[in-house]
Amino acid sequence: MPTQFIMNLFIAFLWMLLTDEDEFRLSTFFAGYLVGILIVFLMQRFFKKQFYLQRIYYVVKLIFIFNSELFQSAFLVMKHILSPKIDIQPGIFTYKTELKSDWEVTTLSMLLTLTPGSVVMEISPEGDTLYIHALDIERYKDFLLRSLGKFEKAIMEVTR
Repeated sequence: MPTQFIMNLFIAFLWMLLTDEDEFRLSTFFAGYLVGILIVFLMQRFFKKQFYLQRIYYVVKLIFIFNSELFQSAFLVMKHILSPKIDIQPGIFTYKTELKSDWEVTTLSMLLTLTPGSVVMEISPEGDTLYIHALDIERYKDFLLRSLGKFEKAIMEVTR
């Protein structure tokens, strides 16, 4: 991936050198960068790795998924807070993850902890099991499992 990006910058710089005669312009560099994206995309089979802008797309997708889950869970927690009688059954459950690296498991834990109503309390020493505290385990365990599945899939797209 760094090779593709460096090649793209080189193409943009070369484009700028060949196009601008008297002074260098940022607009020409940007046009060269776009041409470089096309060239690197067409040469992607020689790199034996995925196209580097695809990973950026997956990062943006993960951010949108997180924001969606954040608003949904914040709405559910706000509904509990504003109700006249608080009727919750907090609880702890385990979740077995398919993520392998420490970075992936930490990212999953942080994304889940940042969403209201759930906290990752502990991670097993092997790093494959999360112990999660839920605000209302009976009603929202399925919602949390669905969120975990979405996060896990998006993290795998970014890292693999």
